[in-house]
Amino acid sequence: MKTTRTTYISKMATELKPSGIRRFFDLAAGMEGVISLGVGEPDFVTPWHIREAAINSLERGITSYTPNAGIIELREEIANYMKSTFDVEYCPKSEIIVTVGASSAIDMAMRTLLDPGDEVIVVEPCFVSYVPMVELAGGVAVKVQATKEHDFKIQASQLEGAITPKTKAIMLCSPNNPTGTMLNREELQAIANLAIEHDLLIIADEIYAELSYDEEYTSMAAIDGMRDRTILVSGFSKSFAMTGWRLGFVCSPVEISSAMLKVHQYSLLCASTMSQYAAVEALRNGRPDIDEMVKSYRRRRNFIVQSFNEIGLTCHEPGGAFYAFPSIESTGLSSQEFAEQLLMKESVAVVPGDVFGESGEGFIRCSYASSLEQLQEAVKRIKRFIDSL
Repeated sequence: MKTTRTTYISKMATELKPSGIRRFFDLAAGMEGVISLGVGEPDFVTPWHIREAAINSLERGITSYTPNAGIIELREEIANYMKSTFDVEYCPKSEIIVTVGASSAIDMAMRTLLDPGDEVIVVEPCFVSYVPMVELAGGVAVKVQATKEHDFKIQASQLEGAITPKTKAIMLCSPNNPTGTMLNREELQAIANLAIEHDLLIIADEIYAELSYDEEYTSMAAIDGMRDRTILVSGFSKSFAMTGWRLGFVCSPVEISSAMLKVHQYSLLCASTMSQYAAVEALRNGRPDIDEMVKSYRRRRNFIVQSFNEIGLTCHEPGGAFYAFPSIESTGLSSQEFAEQLLMKESVAVVPGDVFGESGEGFIRCSYASSLEQLQEAVKRIKRFIDSL
C-alpha cells in the first residue's frame, strides 16, 4: 500500500526559529536611507596587504584543496600568535584546526562533544546560534541569565546552580555579543574553579579578544589548569575585518582536536585556500591594523555610550567587542516594539535584546562598527523617536 508523507522536513528543522538578527537586517535591506546598527560587521575594508596576499596566491595558481586542518603555514602562525598575544601554547600539527568561520568551529565542537541528552550551560544574553547549535547536536541547552545588576557579567554562583550530572560544558563569550561585557582574570578564575571541580569543559568563543578597550584581555585557556579543559574558538572576521573571507580556527587538546578533525573532514573538508593565505599575512603583519581599528572603536564606544545615557537610555560601558546594549525600559515598549517602530519611523535598524535570551528583554543591541558620522545621525533619530512617544 502506498504511503503519503505529511512532510519531508525533520521535526528539528521545523521547530528551528529563524535568526532574530537576520530578520531586522532583511527588513532594513528593503528600505532606503536606513542607518543600520544591526549586523555585527566591521565597517573597515580588509587591509590591502591582506587582500594582496590572497590575490598573489591566486596568481600563483594555488587553487586546490588544502589539508583538512588547514595549511601548516597558517597553523604555525596561529600557534605563534596565540603564544605571543595571549600566552597560550598549542601544537600547530595536532591541536589547531582552521575552520569556515568561528561559527563552524562551535558547531563542530558541539557535534564532537555531545551525546543525546548531554547538557551545555549557555550564558545569556548570547549570540543567537549557541542554543540552536547545542540542540542540533542532540544536546540540551541549559540557559543561565546574566543580568544588568552585574553589567551582564555572569556570576560563578549562578553557573554552579545550573550544574547537573548531565552537564558536559559551559559556553562562554568574552567580550560578549551582544552586551560587550568582558570578564577579567579573577572572574574567569572563579568559573575555571567550577569547571575543574565538576570536571567540565569550557567552550570559549574569543572572537572579539583583540577588541578590548580598558584592560588587558585574558584568555580562558591561560587560566591555571584550563588549557586542557578549554576549546578556544576564534577567527579573523572581527579583529582583521575579514567577515566575508569566512575563516576561523579552533584550538584544543589533542584528544578533542583529533576527534573534531574527523567531523570537519566529513562536513566541511577544508577552509577556502585563498582565505588561508590571506590569514597568514594578517597574522604576520596585521597587528598595526588591529591597533588602529581598536582606537577608532574606543572613540565610537565612548560617544555612543555617553549619548545613550544623555538621551535617557541607560547603558553600561562595554569592555570590548563593538556593541552597546542600552536599556529601553523607560520608553514602556518591549524590545521588539521599540526596534520595529524605530525602523519604521526613523529608519534606524537595531536588534531587539530578547533575541539573545530572556534577560535581553528591555534592551536593544546597537553595533557601533559604523562611522562616527553615522552614529551621530543615528543618535539624533533615536532621540527624536523617544521624544515622540
